[in-house]
Amino acid sequence: MSAPARSGMSAHARRLVRDALRACALACYALTTAACTGSQSILNPAGPNAGNVSRLWWLMFYVCAAVFLLVIAFLAAALARTRRRTNKLTDAPDTEPDAGRERRMRGVVTGAVVVTVIILFVFLVASFTTSRSLYALSDPNNLRIKVNGQQWWWQVEYENDVASQTFKTANEIHIPVGQTVTLRLTSSDVIHSFWVPNLGGKRDLIPGHETTLWLKADKAGTYRGQCAEYCGLQHAHMAFVVVAEPVEQFNAWMEAQRRPAAPPANAEQQRGQQVFLASPCVMCHTIRGTDAGASVAPDLTHLASRQTIAAGMLPNTRGHLGGWVSNSQELKPGNRMPPIPLAPEDLQALLSYLESLK
Repeated sequence: MSAPARSGMSAHARRLVRDALRACALACYALTTAACTGSQSILNPAGPNAGNVSRLWWLMFYVCAAVFLLVIAFLAAALARTRRRTNKLTDAPDTEPDAGRERRMRGVVTGAVVVTVIILFVFLVASFTTSRSLYALSDPNNLRIKVNGQQWWWQVEYENDVASQTFKTANEIHIPVGQTVTLRLTSSDVIHSFWVPNLGGKRDLIPGHETTLWLKADKAGTYRGQCAEYCGLQHAHMAFVVVAEPVEQFNAWMEAQRRPAAPPANAEQQRGQQVFLASPCVMCHTIRGTDAGASVAPDLTHLASRQTIAAGMLPNTRGHLGGWVSNSQELKPGNRMPPIPLAPEDLQALLSYLESLK
């Protein structure tokens, strides 16, 4: 091999090392800027459980990044050493055995194996400790919320020993700041997975089996959750929000949710209520205080107080609500709500009634 050829190969190797280091630097920058913020990021914890998971993640990230940089450094050193050992007179590498070099190489390999075992052991202990910490918030006196995952929405039931104080909502969970909440999770159809990255780890929802998750929010905010287990056609559109608010606001929200739906306040709302009760809607939905008492679909008693519709897919506005009522299959194909053809005046009356359910 000629000298120019060797020089070209060395330059190529240097470019590979430089590109790898640049990629690592860009990844670190992206993680420390974009990924560490937002309402759906495990790197922006808002509760003790998420904080423990986040610390475990950062431990693994820094250790793995250090290992990667060491590997790249050793690779660069090996390339440089190989080039220096090239026999410039015969243009062939020196392959004569060197007992001292062999001993050094064995020492390096042995050291690398020992360090690898230590790192894996540290990861094992850290993972075990983090897993145990997720159960540290358990308390039978916590506020109890039952969450039932269905294709493709979430039924949320606030439990109480007094039956009249129990109520249901959908796709939106309110919790008081600074208090631990016990979530009892189950599924009505297939396996789902409940995950609010800012507040805690994942927990699977298995049909016929109940699992438990404990959440606590240290600061007020609205945090997005998501089904984290593929569950069918609209898995990507099976989201929810967790609203953490001061205790006084939370108690006021609960009192409002326990009340039946407000009666229609004007003629248009009265007509909208009649349209609702005379349409197929009444066969699936509940509006407390009316004859609608089905439990197949979300409880609409306080629909207008929710931020979104269609399991977090659309903002809760009149236009989106009208499109959803008219033909939800066009917006979210495969969901279990059939199209409901209504005359334009009936649709507008129905929307006025639904907007009054606060």
